[in-house]
Amino acid sequence: MANPLLHIQGLNIHFETEAGSYHALKNVSFTVNRGEIVAIVGESGSGKSITALSVLRLLPSPPATYSSGNILFSQDGIQSADILKCEVDTLRNIRGNRISMIFQEPMTSLNPLMPCGKQVMESIKLHQRLKDHEAREKTLRLFEKVQLPDPAGILDRYPHQLSGGQKQRVMIAMAMSCEPALLIADEPTTALDVTVQKTILELIRDLQRQENMGVIFITHDLGLVAEIADRVVVMYKGEIAEQGKIKDILEHPGHPYTRALLSCRPVLHPKGSRLPVVSDFMENGPENVPSAETIKHITDLTIDPPQNEREEAQKGITEKASAPLMQVRDLRVWFPGRKDFFGRPRQFTKAIDGISFDIFERETLGLVGESGCGKTTLGRTLLHLVKPYSGTITYKGRDFLKLENEALKPLRKEIQIIFQDPYSSLNPRMQVGNAIREAMQVHGLWETTSLRKEKTVDLLEKVGLQPDHYYRYPHEFSGGQRQRIGIARALALDPAFLVCDESVSALDVSVQAQVLNLLNDLKKEYGFTVVFISHDLSVVHYISDRIMVMNKGKIEESGEASQVFNNPVSPYTQRLIAAVPGRKWG
Repeated sequence: MANPLLHIQGLNIHFETEAGSYHALKNVSFTVNRGEIVAIVGESGSGKSITALSVLRLLPSPPATYSSGNILFSQDGIQSADILKCEVDTLRNIRGNRISMIFQEPMTSLNPLMPCGKQVMESIKLHQRLKDHEAREKTLRLFEKVQLPDPAGILDRYPHQLSGGQKQRVMIAMAMSCEPALLIADEPTTALDVTVQKTILELIRDLQRQENMGVIFITHDLGLVAEIADRVVVMYKGEIAEQGKIKDILEHPGHPYTRALLSCRPVLHPKGSRLPVVSDFMENGPENVPSAETIKHITDLTIDPPQNEREEAQKGITEKASAPLMQVRDLRVWFPGRKDFFGRPRQFTKAIDGISFDIFERETLGLVGESGCGKTTLGRTLLHLVKPYSGTITYKGRDFLKLENEALKPLRKEIQIIFQDPYSSLNPRMQVGNAIREAMQVHGLWETTSLRKEKTVDLLEKVGLQPDHYYRYPHEFSGGQRQRIGIARALALDPAFLVCDESVSALDVSVQAQVLNLLNDLKKEYGFTVVFISHDLSVVHYISDRIMVMNKGKIEESGEASQVFNNPVSPYTQRLIAAVPGRKWG
């Protein structure tokens, strides 16, 4: 009987820290066969990426120590090599050649100073000893294989000149360049819109079948697992909670943690209901986690919502105030492209091209569409952060776009934004408490520094953080905690209008549930209006009263959230809905 492609046996990994030894992986064992996709699923911190990095022995040692266990790799099915005991030269031959990896963030994995084609060619020349023109021809074929538009042009383009989906395809081409026996994909679709995500999943699946590769697919989303995997390994706090065939795990999850992960996805819950949180279940009562049958029942109700839910949602829209809080009319945001000899623009990129809509007080308007459709540009234009080419934005009866300087400052206080990446929007050298307090000081809220500090601590507690977090710096928080800090900073000025720009797109499902619950709670308490921008239609449907679908700078479709999500009229919206992973289990 042939040896499996990869066999991990009783793997234990410790990290030596100033606080002592941390047991990161505990007796992890599983196999990957040729022609098989094995998904590793779990929340942030569960040990997924550590497991993947250990397969290529990429964990820095120290602080990492492989305490015990084996990682057996057998390309031919006859002879096996223990990667943990391989010499440096043998390991160098395995990395990128026999085992390749697609890292989570392509922008940080690609060299910003080197054209994309040259980076792929570098790997080919290193492992296959091809000449420059041969490596270039092979790279061109790979770019065609991963369905990049204009493959010849992208050979000479730099990473910043490509979209997120295109950069991810370059990473896949690089990983496939040496025809590996095993491909490790670490969160390869995080923060990509649903249609690009679906295309990337199909691409990995097609390449896996063509090359008969083994694939380890790491994700925090069990919906994605249903789309791509043959088997699944569920990890919790460095241990394997359960593993098995994908159909068995999704239809009959045995471990409370797996059931909790399944139950907290927004797509499985009626609008307005509170999302369950995995950590609450596991810490306070795993026995209260919904059964597989309950999860399936909730799913069926959500896919075909009850008549009374549809009627109530429609009634809410009908009863809206006759005067909108904000009116947008014939808005165009055009960015100049190619210019003539005299510097006058001859071409324009039409990010927003003549759209009109209303936003009503206390409602949540979901703004959805693929990357590049104009939704983030629209959100920033609503805040007067981007100057439009033409059109009007009226806020509380005043022409917002004509206001300047002092007249604009009071409205800056009323209209706030939660940015997509909270880390890049926070000053790394400023304590988070001071970053929140600074906004109050600029707008003259509260008389003294001590009062502002007191209000800041109150805000931190409201968003689920601790008072002592006031003195910490951004790098000392997790992604979910940084997003809470972003929310606290936006609420510091008691805004009436809030723009959430992809504020949960890169969070794992449990942290996402916490942030969505928090936004709903704060909205009830403060009564603000929300424009919620996202590429994830299931999240937008859950949190929004109305949905507006954008495509190439125009409004493709808009209406009551359940109507758009369950009965889309536009073929484009139907395609977006069809790309939502795991709408129904089994």
